[in-house]
Amino acid sequence: MFKSFIVGLIFGLKRKTPTSRLRVYQKFRRDMEKVLLNIVKGENDNEEVTSIFSPGKLAKFSGISPLKDVEINREGRPFRVSIEGNIGAGKSTCIQYFQKLANIEAYGEPIEWWRNVDGDNLLELLYTDIDKWISVFQSYVQLTRLKVQTTKPENPDTAVQIFERSIQNNRFCFLEQAYRKGSLNSADYAVLDQWYRWIRAHVDINLDLIVYLRTTPEVVYGRMKARNRPEESGVPLQYLIDLHESHERWLMSNDERFNTIPLLVLDGNQPISEMEKQYKKFEDQILGREERGLKRSHSPNLTKAKKNLGTDL
Repeated sequence: MFKSFIVGLIFGLKRKTPTSRLRVYQKFRRDMEKVLLNIVKGENDNEEVTSIFSPGKLAKFSGISPLKDVEINREGRPFRVSIEGNIGAGKSTCIQYFQKLANIEAYGEPIEWWRNVDGDNLLELLYTDIDKWISVFQSYVQLTRLKVQTTKPENPDTAVQIFERSIQNNRFCFLEQAYRKGSLNSADYAVLDQWYRWIRAHVDINLDLIVYLRTTPEVVYGRMKARNRPEESGVPLQYLIDLHESHERWLMSNDERFNTIPLLVLDGNQPISEMEKQYKKFEDQILGREERGLKRSHSPNLTKAKKNLGTDL
């Protein structure tokens, strides 16, 4: 259902006049609200829900707005881990390492969904004209990440779910970067922010650990060129520098509003053989075998661990 709304929006943006495009996008916002309400149908049927797209004061800053703490019942669900990092940081390789272990379910980025929205390659369209496509792309990415992150395990014995990036990453890294760079206007930023707030309040998207594969932009640029994905062929080094800074702002900031998910930072510049040694070393933490209130940990060659502040974003 949600896919059909994206298809309609792409069609409208491609083929309509500016006035018509505005009407198409406004309808899209209303339709997406219905989709999100259906996601939690049955849990909040008797609750009066304010429209997630209701007009309000637009954000006047680039950063994380303080969110009301929401109590979520985590009983019965697996330990959730998100692998975060720049393009080419080694996220997929990390997931492949852990998914071989027992009672682990791994979820890669839903790139194929982005490449084929009823025939339209949304990822390619984004790289072709970021300013034109960033809003619809961020809308679709946020929705697909929500779908992935709330997937119920196929195996009832699954103890850990590992995700390649997260809906938190989309909100606090990519969305913030697009807004800071001016690709995303304040109205669209506010809509996506309100959408995320509503999800956060009504759906269990909590993460129990973030593993940050910390790299330098120059290293991942070389890796990206070597793997030669068609959509990435025109991505400049500066974009990776900006994305690195966005990850640092989100995960390594001293602002307590950012530091609310337990974090393990690993030096991702190392070759695969060395990374596998790190995965083995921190396996108990990454798979949640220790107490859930993890202390933030770093590999020895990085800075001192930050304080664990408990509740996630």
